[in-house]
Amino acid sequence: MNFSTSFWQGFRALVPLWLGTVPFALAYAVTARAAGLSVGDTCLMSLTTFAGASQFAAAGLFGAHAGGLSIVLTTFLLNARHLLYGLSLARELRLTLPQRVVAAQFLTDEAYGVAVVSGARLPGGLTFAFLLGAELSLYLSWNVSTLLGALAGSVLPPPEQLGVGVVFPLAFLGLLVPLVVDRLSLLVALAAGLGGWALSRVLPGGLVILLAGVGGALLGAALLTRREQRAGVRA
Repeated sequence: MNFSTSFWQGFRALVPLWLGTVPFALAYAVTARAAGLSVGDTCLMSLTTFAGASQFAAAGLFGAHAGGLSIVLTTFLLNARHLLYGLSLARELRLTLPQRVVAAQFLTDEAYGVAVVSGARLPGGLTFAFLLGAELSLYLSWNVSTLLGALAGSVLPPPEQLGVGVVFPLAFLGLLVPLVVDRLSLLVALAAGLGGWALSRVLPGGLVILLAGVGGALLGAALLTRREQRAGVRA
């Protein structure tokens, strides 16, 4: 399969998830404008940072006149889960250094989930072209929606009325379900979810995501190793 065909397959695979990203991008733009950011600043953050939750948090912190260190630490914690995504993708793809840099810049939760689920079903498996297509598909919808939201300004309703609170969890649930293929993955998903819910009662969101992600990964690795050892003994 050539690069162009694989790229557009990845691009189209993300189109259904635009429904979840558009209201979130609009909500970010409204929050950023309300915090005092200009249209240019609002769009520049989407073009360069491209990290929805981190942008939303940063805009809120700008509005609260938080210090630079506080903003950097908050956004770092919210994006730390991408390290886990990168490690996972590194097992599936052999990329050159320039490809790794590009893939890392545009990587999102949705692109990772679709790449792992859909890309693996392609003839020859997941490719850089498919991953890049998925990433740029979301990048396009996110930045167009950010621009529209920034230009619309006060015409749009408050962020909580845009449906982000409902749409985004449903989008992530849609990414999770195809990954739960056996009892082990179901156990890990439940453990990580319950652990994250418990931690959210006492810790900030970014740290919860990081700890739940790392804990789930370690649990999954331990259970998988134990299963393989048992299979080896039986053989």
